[in-house]
Amino acid sequence: MARSTPIPDGFLEVGHLRRAHGLRGDVFVQLVTNRTERLDVGSTLATSKGDLVVGASKLLPNGRWVVKFDQITDRTAAETWSNVAVHAAPIADADALWFHDLIGSKVVEVDGTEHGTCSNVLTNPASDILELDTGHLVPSTFIVSRVDGVVTVDTPDGLFDLLDK
Repeated sequence: MARSTPIPDGFLEVGHLRRAHGLRGDVFVQLVTNRTERLDVGSTLATSKGDLVVGASKLLPNGRWVVKFDQITDRTAAETWSNVAVHAAPIADADALWFHDLIGSKVVEVDGTEHGTCSNVLTNPASDILELDTGHLVPSTFIVSRVDGVVTVDTPDGLFDLLDK
């Protein structure tokens, strides 16, 4: 029976281990973040099967990551890690907007008009979208600031009129 290790409180899901690559225990890793330093040598990622330490990582020309973890020594072991989620502590970056910080924030226009609370952040190729408890959707490109749980947006005229009628 597989051992289950709790993920530390506050850790964020940053990716998934995919299939084995080669014979020496390398695995493909699919990141769900743009913070590639998560795969720097020496980084520790938490999983439900225990912590993994990055021994080596390489970005392939096709955009996929191949990672060698110190704890995974051969292909047989690597195959047992397929589809395991990896987690890490949040990175302190004052200039970044983090999903976990946006959810629950009050959303207001630059003129002070309140439009609701962010209940979810939807991933979208063009830009992530704030989903408000009022049903409105606001592309993250319109965010101008986030201070003390308040997200200020500067949206085009009419964006909030669509559901109000």
